[in-house]
Amino acid sequence: MIDFHLSVQPQTEKRLRKILSQVQDTEIFARTIISYQISELQKGVLNLRLDLKEFEQKHQMTSEDFQERFSQGILGDDADFMVWSGLYEMLCHNQMQLSELR
Repeated sequence: MIDFHLSVQPQTEKRLRKILSQVQDTEIFARTIISYQISELQKGVLNLRLDLKEFEQKHQMTSEDFQERFSQGILGDDADFMVWSGLYEMLCHNQMQLSELR
């Protein structure tokens, strides 16, 4: 059993209380929220992979190889590389979150 406190704005609290008052099974409700979050992360991972694929094709290297070279300072700080690095970091973060929720 988990008991937690949320700090939300009054309007959000009112809306959330309304939803919770209509919930028959809190276990199912909690699992639904987790499933939704997993689904959103999966969509994010897919979109990030599509974006990364464009960079990989353009620069003829994998994102993993790029990130290693970029973090070593080999590639410089071109704006294109900054975006690529940010996208790759977001992918890694989303994948980590997904593995923690599964």
